[in-house]
This record gives sequence, structure tokens and C-alpha cells, in this order.
Amino acid sequence: MEERLVFSKSKDDKTNQQIDMERIPNHIAIIMDGNGRWAQKRHLPRVAGHKQGMQTVKKITIAASELGVKVLSLYAFSTENWKRPSSEVSYLMQLPVRFFSTFVPDLIKHNVKVMVMGDITQLPEATQEAVQNAIKDTADCNGMILNFALNYGSRDEITQATKQIVAEVKAGKLNIDDVDEDTINNHLMSKQLGEFADPDLLIRTSGEERISNFMLWQIAYSELEFVSEHWPDFDGESLKKAIASFQRRHRRFGGLQNQ
Repeated sequence: MEERLVFSKSKDDKTNQQIDMERIPNHIAIIMDGNGRWAQKRHLPRVAGHKQGMQTVKKITIAASELGVKVLSLYAFSTENWKRPSSEVSYLMQLPVRFFSTFVPDLIKHNVKVMVMGDITQLPEATQEAVQNAIKDTADCNGMILNFALNYGSRDEITQATKQIVAEVKAGKLNIDDVDEDTINNHLMSKQLGEFADPDLLIRTSGEERISNFMLWQIAYSELEFVSEHWPDFDGESLKKAIASFQRRHRRFGGLQNQ
């Protein structure tokens, strides 16, 4: 098969990046970090960073879709984010409403399907309604999946999956000796992503090098890329640079040969 290459020039590196279009990661997950620090550097309120970050979500969604990514998972609001000041939480709860009210037509145009993982029943009614409408409005799209993690925490996800499995064992619906990795996979919130449930590439912006309770089970063999840019500064060229780095790595999945 003939390789198709896309050349990208990074802001930080003057050399051209080669992107092999035949080896684009199927599932890219991003921890969108640095909105507040981006705003503080500009002497703006933190919410200004979140507002700009929403525009970045739009740009990266389109860029990923055009590159042929199958799933783009974005860590939008964690179960721990409720600890932030109430004014900031209230603003964050309004962002999905604003985002989907303006962006759903573009998602449909680019054949992007919206999915959500997390306990959205705890979100304000207006936020829940915006999310459910976006899911419904894009249900017929069969291109890239834009998977938002909203009120999501991986430990909570694994805890809830464990409870479900235990209940099925107690009810006699499942034999304990039959519990395996597939059983757990099928009880996680990422089950809806099917064969692409596990990210190939996890990106975290803003220079922090931790996972922050995001898809802990699913990233067992993901390639990790930590970038210095704050999320509002991340763009299509940044995404291509991360993919180029991913493509230079050798994924062995515990074996001795590249798979």
C-alpha cells in the first residue's frame, strides 16, 4: 500500500513533520489542561481561558476528523472538578450549552457523532438537555466519534463496573470464573466506543505529566504525549506534531516485536 504523507511545520520546531496518513491513531484522548493558566498569563479571569478553550475544542475536532481519527475523547469535566469555586463550576456547566448551540451544524457537516461518558444525571438540567440534544441530532452521523467525558472519573467508572459485575454474579447471571478482561470492558462507560474503546494516543496539554483519573483501565498500552502548550494555544499543527511523535514510536504491547 502506498503511503500518503502530510507535512506539518511545528511552531516550536522549524523542521517538517511527516504524518503517515495510513497510520493515524484510531483513538486520540486529550486531557485539556491549562485554560486557567492561559488566562492568568494574560491577566484575564479564569473563565476567559475556558471560553477560549471551547474554541480550541471546535478547531481540534475538525482537524482530527479531517485526519481520519475514529474517536476523539476529551476530558471536559471530572468528578473532582466540583471542588472548584462555585462560580467557575457554574460557568463550566454553561459551556456545553453554548458549545452545542453553535457547533452541532458543523459536527453534522463533518459527519461527527457526539457521545458522552460520565454521570450526566448530576449536571444541571439545561446542560443535560444540551448534551442529549447533541447526541440525538448527530445520531445518524457515522464518521468520527466526539466522545466527551463529563462528570467522569475513572475510579468511579471502575467502581460502578465492579458493582454491576458483582450484582450479576450474585443474581446468578454470571459465573465468577467467567469474569475476565472482556467482562470488565463490557461494563465500562467506554463500551459504547466498541473496538476503539482504548486510546492509541493520550495527549495532555500545559506541561503537567499525570493522568488525573482519566481512562485508567483503557490507557494500559496507550502512548502518552505531554506537551507544553496550554489548551487554548493547542491547534491543528500541535495535533499533527503529537501524531508525528506517536508514529515514531514502536508499540510492542508487552511483546518483542512491533505490532
